[in-house]
Amino acid sequence: MSDEPNPQETNTRHTNWGRLGLLTLGLILIALGVAWQLRLLPFGNSLPRQNAIMIIAPYKHQGTWVFDDSSAGLVQEPFVAGVPEMIDVIVKDIPDADKGFRLLFSSNPFPDYQKKLVWLRGDRGGNYYRFSDSEMEGWICPAMFKYYEKAPPELYVKAEPLK
Repeated sequence: MSDEPNPQETNTRHTNWGRLGLLTLGLILIALGVAWQLRLLPFGNSLPRQNAIMIIAPYKHQGTWVFDDSSAGLVQEPFVAGVPEMIDVIVKDIPDADKGFRLLFSSNPFPDYQKKLVWLRGDRGGNYYRFSDSEMEGWICPAMFKYYEKAPPELYVKAEPLK
């Protein structure tokens, strides 16, 4: 008998390690895919933002207020159903607001907020809110869920000129 390894046994050992490595890699990729789908990873999925205060820059386009947010995949997202009129109220003292202004919003009060919006009801995938100090109300479309996992019971807003 020879002390030299049998070439057939060597190939089998290398093949088994190769298969084991591929199997391990496959299992890791499947686990990452499941974690991503369940939104357990802190990156790479479409989780709503976790900022305390968010900022968008609405402007008028074809007669209504719209905004862009490339990080949320929104382009000329329109405000409709009462919200344009609510925006008109909060920008009344901002010159040329129709060309753009900063809108800060949060589900928590922040210093110098202008208006508090109170949740009224869900409807057609969006949510109705009203100003806490008047009967003025409007429908915020499902794009809200790019910013929040569920509709906040209150929203606080402030409009500022673009600088």
